[in-house]
Amino acid sequence: MLALIASVTASSSATVSFTSGIDSAFNEYQFHFVNMHPATFAARLAFQMDGGSGYATTMTTTNFLVEQAEDDSGTALVYRTGRDQAQGTAYQPLTGNLGNNNDDAGSGVLTIFDPSSTTYVKHFMSTANVSGNGFSDSNHVAGYFNITSALTRISFAMSSGNIDAGTIHMYGVG
Repeated sequence: MLALIASVTASSSATVSFTSGIDSAFNEYQFHFVNMHPATFAARLAFQMDGGSGYATTMTTTNFLVEQAEDDSGTALVYRTGRDQAQGTAYQPLTGNLGNNNDDAGSGVLTIFDPSSTTYVKHFMSTANVSGNGFSDSNHVAGYFNITSALTRISFAMSSGNIDAGTIHMYGVG
């Protein structure tokens, strides 16, 4: 069962952050991002969590993409070496490049497992769909935060420019 904890709607926002509500009440949290639209062409929605030292928590990730052209001119299955991290602290991309045309957007779900654990690292996974520029992309990201401290806050941002529009819902899973 999903329990809605909070929702934030972006409007020319540099970041969208949830600074409360991530605690030991749930062992799993989901963030549903809906119709995320960048102000800047080819920006990617990304995230980072705070484990006590700001939004620079060390993570290891993997990232791949499945793509289909609207006109059936091409398909792709691509491992994104430039969008994964090996013990990095940058914001992790969750989507491919988003167009900033009126009909371009990205939506998906990010799941964080047991962020309040003080024993184990924190695993996460995300699936997102991006439409725009004549393609539909299915983006897949997974990894872990290499920290045994509790993660209590999360921030979303575009890889460049602002989040022009979109809504992010935070759910506890019980």
